[in-house]
Amino acid sequence: MARSRERGATAPKYDFSEQVGHLLRRAYQRHVAIFQRVVPDSRLTGAQFCVLCALRDHGPVSMSEICRFTAIDQATVRGILERLKARDLVATSADAIDRRKVIVALKPAGDALLDDIMPAAQHISELTTAGLNPAEQLALLFLLRKLSDDDSEAAAEPASDEVQIGDESIRQTRRSDRAARSARARA
Repeated sequence: MARSRERGATAPKYDFSEQVGHLLRRAYQRHVAIFQRVVPDSRLTGAQFCVLCALRDHGPVSMSEICRFTAIDQATVRGILERLKARDLVATSADAIDRRKVIVALKPAGDALLDDIMPAAQHISELTTAGLNPAEQLALLFLLRKLSDDDSEAAAEPASDEVQIGDESIRQTRRSDRAARSARARA
């Protein structure tokens, strides 16, 4: 017991509350609480809203495409679709070519719900980042996109030595990052 205390005294302290995973989870919990408080439809979850938006943006698509567009796993999407279907917001059908594939489409009621919720959705995003100035908001979105990028090679790359804050410089940096990954993928 004394040995572990000695080691703990000389080793740098690991404070879980200052780690990126913990801070991301806390920020997400705050965002979910804001969503639940502000969204005009109390039965709609953030994940359900995300699926409805993907259907509006991409038209009728397969469940696997919904998973890809939303970054939600298939089992969760299946449950979301059942709940949305029960509310008559989406419709499912078999694919004309591959009868095993399920195609999901937004129904008029789902489209109308999105129309009603869009102003609140924008307000939810604004409330989530309200404590940040415009440059910080832009930097946050840039960094979250970079962290959530599925390119495993990008995740292994070291961070840039210089971070520029500002609308155009962030966009330019993001375009440069995409171009570099694209060039490596072609090589």
